[in-house]
Amino acid sequence: MPPAPRTAPRTWAELCNDPSLQDLPYKIETNARGQIVMSPIYAWHGRFAYQIAQLLEEHLPDGHASVELAIRTTAGTKVADAIWCTAERWGKIKDAYDAPIAPEICVEVLSLTNTEAEMEAKRALYFEAGAKEVWLCDRESTLSFYDASGVLESSYRVPSFLVTVSL
Repeated sequence: MPPAPRTAPRTWAELCNDPSLQDLPYKIETNARGQIVMSPIYAWHGRFAYQIAQLLEEHLPDGHASVELAIRTTAGTKVADAIWCTAERWGKIKDAYDAPIAPEICVEVLSLTNTEAEMEAKRALYFEAGAKEVWLCDRESTLSFYDASGVLESSYRVPSFLVTVSL
């Protein structure tokens, strides 16, 4: 008799604890149907996210910056490459597998395969989950800033943040 088929993890917490999904060289998210979506990333992708998080913490020392934060959205769990949030918001999300509310600033480092439509949808999901700004960083380390109404010339929260990050 063959073994019973293994059931797929159903929650983000189960995905995080699934040993077969540990140490993959992919960014893992879920879509609106709960299916796993994996995107390969280059080494520079992680470096950009890390550097932006460090700079956010330098510019905004009264809050918390991090990388690879899972955020619960209406279209599944999405993972922001870098984030910054107030200490108050950090207290609400720090112990969650997938944050029930988005940090105030969510940053996406664009991969070669990301489309404009995909990023527009992700920005909308982050804003719907409570983000105040979403930043995009392209492969040349140039940042673009958005709030819920659209593109900004610079960040409202960090107007001194450079448009091109020196990495």
